[in-house]
Amino acid sequence: MAFSREENEALLAAFAETRVADVRDGMDVLGWHHYGSLSPAIQPLWRTHAVGIARTVRYLPYQGRVPELGSAEYLAWSGNYYGTVCPYPWTNDIQDGDFVVIDASGVDAGLMGSENTLACLRKGVRGFVTSGGVRDTDEIIMQEIPFWSAMISKSMVQGRLQYDAKDVPVAVGGVAVFPGDVVVADGDGVIVVPRRIALDVAREANDEHERDKKGRKAHYEALGRDLDPTVV
Repeated sequence: MAFSREENEALLAAFAETRVADVRDGMDVLGWHHYGSLSPAIQPLWRTHAVGIARTVRYLPYQGRVPELGSAEYLAWSGNYYGTVCPYPWTNDIQDGDFVVIDASGVDAGLMGSENTLACLRKGVRGFVTSGGVRDTDEIIMQEIPFWSAMISKSMVQGRLQYDAKDVPVAVGGVAVFPGDVVVADGDGVIVVPRRIALDVAREANDEHERDKKGRKAHYEALGRDLDPTVV
Protein backbone atom coordinates (compact mmCIF):
# COMPACT_ATOMS: atom_id res chain seq x y z
CA MET A 1 0.00 0.00 0.00
CA ALA A 2 1.55 3.26 -1.14
CA PHE A 3 0.22 5.55 1.58
CA SER A 4 2.43 7.87 3.58
CA ARG A 5 2.87 7.33 7.30
CA GLU A 6 1.91 10.96 7.90
CA GLU A 7 -1.39 10.55 6.06
CA ASN A 8 -2.19 7.33 7.91
CA GLU A 9 -1.38 8.90 11.27
CA ALA A 10 -3.68 11.82 10.48
CA LEU A 11 -6.53 9.44 9.71
CA LEU A 12 -5.91 7.38 12.85
CA ALA A 13 -5.94 10.54 14.96
CA ALA A 14 -9.11 11.81 13.29
CA PHE A 15 -11.02 8.63 14.16
CA ALA A 16 -9.33 7.81 17.47
CA GLU A 17 -12.27 8.80 19.70
CA THR A 18 -15.14 7.93 17.37
CA ARG A 19 -17.56 5.12 18.03
CA VAL A 20 -18.98 2.92 15.28
CA ALA A 21 -22.36 4.61 15.77
CA ASP A 22 -20.78 8.05 15.32
CA VAL A 23 -19.08 6.97 12.12
CA ARG A 24 -22.33 5.51 10.83
CA ASP A 25 -24.07 8.82 11.53
CA GLY A 26 -21.24 10.75 9.90
CA MET A 27 -21.49 8.70 6.73
CA ASP A 28 -25.26 9.15 6.71
CA VAL A 29 -24.89 12.93 6.91
CA LEU A 30 -22.80 12.75 3.74
CA GLY A 31 -25.33 10.51 1.95
CA TRP A 32 -23.50 7.19 2.34
CA HIS A 33 -26.40 5.38 4.02
CA HIS A 34 -25.96 2.31 1.82
CA TYR A 35 -22.27 1.72 2.49
CA GLY A 36 -19.80 0.82 5.19
CA SER A 37 -21.60 -1.22 7.84
CA LEU A 38 -20.43 -4.82 7.92
CA SER A 39 -23.09 -7.47 8.45
CA PRO A 40 -24.31 -7.89 12.05
CA ALA A 41 -23.08 -11.47 11.69
CA ILE A 42 -19.55 -10.07 12.11
CA GLN A 43 -19.25 -9.99 15.90
CA PRO A 44 -16.51 -9.02 18.38
CA LEU A 45 -14.89 -11.74 20.47
CA TRP A 46 -14.98 -9.26 23.34
CA ARG A 47 -16.15 -5.69 23.72
CA THR A 48 -13.43 -3.25 22.87
CA HIS A 49 -12.70 -0.39 20.47
CA ALA A 50 -10.19 -0.33 17.62
CA VAL A 51 -9.34 1.98 14.73
CA GLY A 52 -6.93 1.17 11.92
CA ILE A 53 -5.96 1.34 8.27
CA ALA A 54 -7.22 -1.60 6.21
CA ARG A 55 -4.58 -4.15 5.21
CA THR A 56 -6.51 -6.59 3.04
CA VAL A 57 -5.93 -10.25 2.27
CA ARG A 58 -8.01 -12.92 0.54
CA TYR A 59 -8.15 -16.69 1.05
CA LEU A 60 -10.24 -19.13 -0.99
CA PRO A 61 -11.70 -22.54 -0.19
CA TYR A 62 -9.06 -25.22 -0.74
CA GLN A 63 -9.23 -26.88 -4.15
CA GLY A 64 -7.81 -30.35 -3.73
CA ARG A 65 -8.03 -33.47 -1.65
CA VAL A 66 -6.34 -34.33 1.61
CA PRO A 67 -4.03 -37.34 1.21
CA GLU A 68 -4.39 -40.39 3.40
CA LEU A 69 -1.24 -40.37 5.52
CA GLY A 70 0.13 -41.77 8.72
CA SER A 71 0.61 -39.38 11.63
CA ALA A 72 4.27 -38.56 10.91
CA GLU A 73 3.62 -38.07 7.20
CA TYR A 74 0.56 -35.98 7.94
CA LEU A 75 2.53 -33.67 10.22
CA ALA A 76 5.09 -33.14 7.46
CA TRP A 77 2.35 -32.49 4.89
CA SER A 78 0.59 -30.18 7.31
CA GLY A 79 3.71 -28.14 7.99
CA ASN A 80 4.43 -27.82 4.29
CA TYR A 81 0.85 -26.65 3.69
CA TYR A 82 1.56 -23.34 5.39
CA GLY A 83 4.48 -22.62 3.09
CA THR A 84 2.99 -23.72 -0.22
CA VAL A 85 -0.82 -23.60 -0.05
CA CYS A 86 -1.85 -21.31 2.79
CA PRO A 87 1.03 -18.93 3.57
CA TYR A 88 0.79 -15.56 5.32
CA PRO A 89 2.91 -13.28 3.08
CA TRP A 90 1.00 -10.18 4.14
CA THR A 91 2.45 -10.40 7.64
CA ASN A 92 5.79 -9.25 6.22
CA ASP A 93 4.20 -5.97 5.11
CA ILE A 94 2.46 -4.98 8.34
CA GLN A 95 2.85 -1.36 9.42
CA ASP A 96 1.94 0.21 12.72
CA GLY A 97 -1.72 1.19 12.60
CA ASP A 98 -2.90 -1.58 10.28
CA PHE A 99 -6.29 -3.20 10.71
CA VAL A 100 -6.15 -6.65 9.09
CA VAL A 101 -9.21 -7.35 6.94
CA ILE A 102 -9.45 -11.03 5.91
CA ASP A 103 -11.78 -12.22 3.19
CA ALA A 104 -11.85 -15.91 4.12
CA SER A 105 -14.68 -16.81 1.73
CA GLY A 106 -16.93 -17.75 4.65
CA VAL A 107 -14.89 -20.89 5.38
CA ASP A 108 -15.13 -22.36 8.88
CA ALA A 109 -11.42 -22.48 9.66
CA GLY A 110 -9.16 -20.71 12.12
CA LEU A 111 -6.70 -18.86 9.92
CA MET A 112 -5.80 -16.72 12.92
CA GLY A 113 -5.29 -17.93 16.47
CA SER A 114 -3.63 -17.00 19.72
CA GLU A 115 -0.02 -17.16 18.47
CA ASN A 116 -0.11 -15.48 15.07
CA THR A 117 -2.36 -12.67 16.29
CA LEU A 118 0.22 -11.87 18.95
CA ALA A 119 2.95 -11.85 16.31
CA CYS A 120 0.93 -9.33 14.30
CA LEU A 121 0.21 -7.25 17.39
CA ARG A 122 3.96 -6.95 17.98
CA LYS A 123 4.28 -5.41 14.50
CA GLY A 124 1.64 -2.78 15.17
CA VAL A 125 -1.69 -4.30 14.11
CA ARG A 126 -4.64 -2.54 15.78
CA GLY A 127 -7.31 -5.15 15.08
CA PHE A 128 -8.57 -8.01 12.93
CA VAL A 129 -11.82 -8.72 11.10
CA THR A 130 -12.62 -11.81 9.05
CA SER A 131 -15.50 -13.23 7.07
CA GLY A 132 -14.35 -16.65 8.24
CA GLY A 133 -13.43 -18.08 11.61
CA VAL A 134 -10.94 -17.58 14.40
CA ARG A 135 -9.71 -20.14 16.94
CA ASP A 136 -7.98 -20.15 20.34
CA THR A 137 -10.54 -17.55 21.32
CA ASP A 138 -10.16 -17.90 25.10
CA GLU A 139 -6.50 -16.96 24.77
CA ILE A 140 -7.20 -14.17 22.28
CA ILE A 141 -9.68 -12.64 24.72
CA MET A 142 -7.25 -13.05 27.63
CA GLN A 143 -4.51 -11.44 25.52
CA GLU A 144 -6.89 -8.55 24.74
CA ILE A 145 -6.44 -8.78 21.00
CA PRO A 146 -9.22 -6.87 19.18
CA PHE A 147 -10.93 -9.39 16.87
CA TRP A 148 -14.23 -9.45 14.97
CA SER A 149 -15.31 -12.55 13.04
CA ALA A 150 -18.21 -14.26 11.33
CA MET A 151 -17.72 -17.41 13.42
CA ILE A 152 -15.61 -19.16 16.00
CA SER A 153 -13.78 -22.14 14.54
CA LYS A 154 -12.12 -25.22 15.93
CA SER A 155 -10.23 -26.37 12.85
CA MET A 156 -6.90 -25.41 11.32
CA VAL A 157 -6.58 -24.36 7.68
CA GLN A 158 -5.19 -27.57 6.16
CA GLY A 159 -7.53 -28.87 3.50
CA ARG A 160 -9.85 -25.91 4.04
CA LEU A 161 -8.21 -22.66 2.94
CA GLN A 162 -5.69 -21.57 0.34
CA TYR A 163 -4.01 -18.20 -0.04
CA ASP A 164 -5.13 -16.05 -2.99
CA ALA A 165 -4.00 -12.40 -2.81
CA LYS A 166 -2.98 -9.48 -0.61
CA ASP A 167 -3.48 -5.71 -0.84
CA VAL A 168 -6.50 -6.12 -3.12
CA PRO A 169 -10.15 -5.14 -2.77
CA VAL A 170 -11.98 -7.74 -0.68
CA ALA A 171 -15.57 -8.36 0.40
CA VAL A 172 -16.22 -8.86 4.10
CA GLY A 173 -19.62 -8.69 5.74
CA GLY A 174 -21.22 -7.47 2.53
CA VAL A 175 -18.89 -4.48 2.21
CA ALA A 176 -16.13 -3.91 -0.33
CA VAL A 177 -12.96 -3.00 1.53
CA PHE A 178 -10.02 -1.41 -0.28
CA PRO A 179 -6.45 -1.22 0.99
CA GLY A 180 -6.03 2.00 2.93
CA ASP A 181 -9.66 2.43 3.93
CA VAL A 182 -10.35 3.32 7.56
CA VAL A 183 -11.80 0.60 9.80
CA VAL A 184 -13.58 1.42 13.06
CA ALA A 185 -14.85 -1.37 15.31
CA ASP A 186 -16.40 -1.70 18.75
CA GLY A 187 -19.21 -3.56 20.52
CA ASP A 188 -21.68 -2.41 17.86
CA GLY A 189 -19.71 -4.14 15.09
CA VAL A 190 -17.47 -2.90 12.29
CA ILE A 191 -17.73 -0.04 9.81
CA VAL A 192 -15.42 0.76 6.88
CA VAL A 193 -14.91 4.30 5.58
CA PRO A 194 -13.60 4.80 2.04
CA ARG A 195 -10.29 6.60 2.27
CA ARG A 196 -11.29 9.36 -0.14
CA ILE A 197 -14.07 10.60 2.17
CA ALA A 198 -12.51 9.64 5.48
CA LEU A 199 -11.60 13.09 6.80
CA ASP A 200 -15.05 14.46 5.97
CA VAL A 201 -16.67 11.51 7.74
CA ALA A 202 -14.38 11.98 10.74
CA ARG A 203 -15.44 15.61 11.05
CA GLU A 204 -19.13 14.71 11.10
CA ALA A 205 -18.57 11.71 13.39
CA ASN A 206 -16.65 13.73 15.96
CA ASP A 207 -19.30 16.46 15.92
CA GLU A 208 -21.97 13.84 16.58
CA HIS A 209 -19.91 12.31 19.38
CA GLU A 210 -19.52 15.69 21.08
CA ARG A 211 -23.26 16.35 20.90
CA ASP A 212 -23.89 12.93 22.43
CA LYS A 213 -21.40 13.58 25.25
CA LYS A 214 -23.09 16.86 26.15
CA GLY A 215 -26.55 15.30 26.20
CA ARG A 216 -25.51 12.34 28.32
CA LYS A 217 -23.48 14.54 30.66
CA ALA A 218 -26.63 16.50 31.47
CA HIS A 219 -28.43 13.24 32.28
CA TYR A 220 -25.53 12.11 34.48
CA GLU A 221 -25.64 15.35 36.43
CA ALA A 222 -29.42 15.19 36.85
CA LEU A 223 -29.13 11.61 38.10
CA GLY A 224 -26.30 12.47 40.46
CA ARG A 225 -23.91 10.09 38.71
CA ASP A 226 -20.16 10.55 38.79
CA LEU A 227 -18.87 11.69 35.42
CA ASP A 228 -16.85 9.13 33.49
CA PRO A 229 -14.61 9.40 30.41
CA THR A 230 -17.53 8.79 28.03
CA VAL A 231 -19.08 12.16 28.92
CA VAL A 232 -16.03 14.30 29.73
